[in-house]
Amino acid sequence: MTAASAVEEIPLSASPRREKLSAAAPATVSSPPGPTQSRNPNSFAVPRRTRKQEIEGNVQVLVLSLVALVNGWNDGTLGPLIPRIQEVYHLDYTIVSLLFVFRCLGCLLGSLVTILFASRLGLGKACRGPRTTHSMAKSPKGAIIRSVSNVIQVLVMLPYPVFVLGAFINGLGYAIQAGQTMGYIAGMPDANGVKMGVFQSAYGLGALIAPLVATQFAQKAHWSYHYIITAGISVVSALVFYAVFRGRTQEECLTRIGYSAQDDTKNAVLPSPAGTSTPRQRSRLRQIIFSQAVHTLAVFLFVYVGTEVTIGGWVVSFMIAVRGGGASSGYVSTGFFAGMMSGRLLLIPINKLIGHARAVYLYGALAIGLELIIWLVPSFLGSALSVSIVGILLGPLYPLALAHATLVFPPHLLSGSISWVSGFATCGSALLPFATGAIAARAGIRALEPVVVGMLTCMLILWAMVLRTRPHI
Repeated sequence: MTAASAVEEIPLSASPRREKLSAAAPATVSSPPGPTQSRNPNSFAVPRRTRKQEIEGNVQVLVLSLVALVNGWNDGTLGPLIPRIQEVYHLDYTIVSLLFVFRCLGCLLGSLVTILFASRLGLGKACRGPRTTHSMAKSPKGAIIRSVSNVIQVLVMLPYPVFVLGAFINGLGYAIQAGQTMGYIAGMPDANGVKMGVFQSAYGLGALIAPLVATQFAQKAHWSYHYIITAGISVVSALVFYAVFRGRTQEECLTRIGYSAQDDTKNAVLPSPAGTSTPRQRSRLRQIIFSQAVHTLAVFLFVYVGTEVTIGGWVVSFMIAVRGGGASSGYVSTGFFAGMMSGRLLLIPINKLIGHARAVYLYGALAIGLELIIWLVPSFLGSALSVSIVGILLGPLYPLALAHATLVFPPHLLSGSISWVSGFATCGSALLPFATGAIAARAGIRALEPVVVGMLTCMLILWAMVLRTRPHI
């Protein structure tokens, strides 16, 4: 670990401004935007890098994508297991939904640690002691925290409250990982959105594979052994992450791949390593806290992510109870997440053709229509197919929202804003499924579809509010 005195270390939640490297990057490649180019604040002049730096940069993106894959696996796991958990612990929909609400509480705590606590002490101080400032060791710690939760959940003989405690710990680790990795990816030069596309597709891949595995375990006596696999991939991701980043600061990581962060504090969102913040820094932090653009987008993604996890988490129960499916209904959840992953790639040409603003409206409206079919047409096959297409339509919405964020947020606030937005959205993945479970306990699981239609409608209304925010040019 490099000592704090060796280099001015910059918090990961900050979005440092890159500049040319005097030795490693003798020239820069830049050109004025053409008439068809978007004025993206993340599209700045990028230093010409060596082949070794390009390879190491690609490795960083792949490792961050591995973390995203684990996050997707985490979100795709629970749905096929809910009916079995209810059977083993003799639970109704409300009580089993406590898994979602306690995961939400863990997500909230993780977001507070990532955003608020780090802004006072420097996140590395909180995690590694007073000699270091914020480092890239934060995310693997989140993976280890989640592994602890999986070990708890493997022990099915434990009381249900302990199982719920595992969900809380899982949410804590999830929020730490999601906020940090998303903020780092969003702060990297990525004019064409390739890095973010790979990152988001990796999430979809994890969410696709997890239900396939969970469905197999749900039909066996030792169903909880599924969490052994989850714990294993979490540990592997932590080890690989540390092997690549070695606890370095964001500035050091960027320098190694040919970028350089400006060694001053005028663009820092978080206070300096010494624990003292200047009025300018406090002003930057207040810009995030009091920004209507940040919070409107955060609420939009809160509803979006909550809707996505609600569908993936409860659709299996709906297909079994309402459409008469068997235990293999878990594959319907797989189809949904497969649609999400493929939609983020297949719909890119349409996104470019009609623009991100219209694309969200189009996909949201079509998804509402398909949810009405699932709700009103009593066909197992038709419902399963519609769920997969809904996944295709909802898949691109998160990357499209982040693309809009690069237009709304100033460059020096981008990464900090993304960290808060993604952390708040993660809470939606726990709170809205819990609310859906509580409704299902009173009205039956057939209430899932009208609830989802309401969520999608609310999401489109929020998108209209997001677009009213004046872009930063």
